[in-house]
Parts: sequence; C-alpha cells; structure tokens
Amino acid sequence: MMLRIAILDDYQDVALGLGDWQSLGPDAEVVVFNQNLGTEDAAASALAEFDVLVLMRERMAMPESLIARLPRLKLIVVTGGRTRTIAMEAAVAQGITICHTHAGESGFATPEMAWGLILSLARAIPAEDRRVREGGWQETIGTVIGGKRLGLLGLGKLGSRMVPIAKAFGMEVVAWSQNLTEERAHEVGARLVDKAELFSTSDVVSIHLILSARSRHIVGAAELGLMQPGAMLINTSRGPLVDEAALVGALEAGRIRAGLDVFDLEPLPADHPLRRAPNTVLTPHLGYVTQGAYEAFYRDAVEDIKAWRAGTPVRVLAAPGT
Repeated sequence: MMLRIAILDDYQDVALGLGDWQSLGPDAEVVVFNQNLGTEDAAASALAEFDVLVLMRERMAMPESLIARLPRLKLIVVTGGRTRTIAMEAAVAQGITICHTHAGESGFATPEMAWGLILSLARAIPAEDRRVREGGWQETIGTVIGGKRLGLLGLGKLGSRMVPIAKAFGMEVVAWSQNLTEERAHEVGARLVDKAELFSTSDVVSIHLILSARSRHIVGAAELGLMQPGAMLINTSRGPLVDEAALVGALEAGRIRAGLDVFDLEPLPADHPLRRAPNTVLTPHLGYVTQGAYEAFYRDAVEDIKAWRAGTPVRVLAAPGT
C-alpha cells in the first residue's frame, strides 16, 4: 500500500527541496499544503487519506476532535524540539506515534528577530523604507535604545540571549518571571525586579515565555497601563501571552509601541484590527524561519519517517506501548 505523507503549512514552498523525500522510495507519496487549512472541518476533509503528517511547528493544532477524524493516521512528525498543540494521549490511544526534529537555529534566530523588531520600532525603519520607495522623504523622529532599560519577561534559553546584545547597545537589563531567582538573573547579567517595576520602568519590554495556562494573558490591561508613554512591547514568543484586545486598545490610544511576530490566530485574519493599529511593526511569525532551521527540520522529518517505517522510531515524543 502506498504510504501517503502530507507536509503542512509550507508557506514558502521549500519543503520538497530541503529534504531527501525521494529516498523514502516509490511507495511513498508526498503531498505539500502551502496554505493553512484554517478550520478543523477543512483539515479533516483534506487529511483523511494520509498516513503521515509533517507539521511545521505549531501552525496546525491537532486536538483530540481532529485526531478522531483521521482514522488512517499513524505518524505525526512535528518540526522542532517540542509541541503543545497535539493531544498526545488521544493520538497514542489511536495508535499514532509522534516524533520531533532538532530545533535547528531557533535558539539564535528568535532573539535576533526580537532585536530586529526593537530597532525597526526605534527608528521607524519599515515606514521610512516604504516612504522612500514611494518617492517621499523622512517624516519620523527616531529614538535611541542606548542607555535605556530593557525588561525581559522570561530569562530562559531565549531570554538570556537578549542580555549580551542589550549590553552591547549600552542598555540596562532587568527581568521577571514567575519562577525567576536573583541567582539566575545575576548569572546571565540581569537584575531581578518585580513585575510592576519591570513594566513601569522599562523602555522596552520583550517577552520570552512558554505559553501555558498560567502564562496566558500574563500581559494584560494592568501591565500595559503601567508602561511608559512610547515604550515598546516586543512579542516573539506566543500571541496569547498578551491580552490582544487590551493591546489593541493601548495602541489605538497612542500610548505604546509594539513589535509583534506572533498572534492569537495565525495566519492573522485580513480584517484584524492589529493590521490597522498605529505604532506597530508586524511580522508573520518569522522568529524561527531561517535556512538552517528549515534544512534541519525537513532533513530530520525524512529520517523520522524512515526510522518509523523500519520499526525503530527516533526522536519519539509519544508512542503506543510506551
């Protein structure tokens, strides 16, 4: 029987060129989906006849209700080191194995993206680039980040990479998270403050947290209200860490600026108010999207499928009988 493999959310149409899919043999059919399937009904209809799904990070959620509608599915490969959008127990109960890939360059790529957003906001680079191309000339007055304060919400692997770059710009770095200790903050060159002080005194607040029930909407109207006029909020982690309605309100009031690479719903709907909000730089979840990361993702995805077919799966997140 032909093994049918679906590669999901390949927005740039690069997956087939970055993995050795032909090495899977003539009895493997690979189908690429370049657009997000959008709804559970659309996904259930499109994916019903596939044995293997290759997910691009968390772009396509796999809740129990969708898994139950895919009776042929036997393997899910998720690119990256972990996922929080697959109903693991339901998948295993249905006889599905879940494997992952290496994270590639994500540990460097996402902090670099955060700095791109900070600098773009500080000097209005996207707006001025557009103005020059349209025949105009300068209209904005920029701000410097040297000598200012960076507040890091989260100081794990990605958050800690922000610290030496901030110091190279001459910034002071403070940090807070629910479990952060003074020792950890000192170890990476930051100073622990409480949450209110971080939001009320930082010129730039950058979020580097994992999304969980405890961290959802950890930035809400109260925190946004504490921010100084003109301060920047940077989110390259997950959209729901921020109360989106409260953020839209703060932006429309002209109080703060925001650099956003992540959103509650992705792809961001065409009529979403954030697309019209002032004082923003918006990017389409580019944080981990680099050549090196994608090469690692799709190389490993092919390896995962081969190993699973041989009965010796690798990089297993969950599997029947384990």
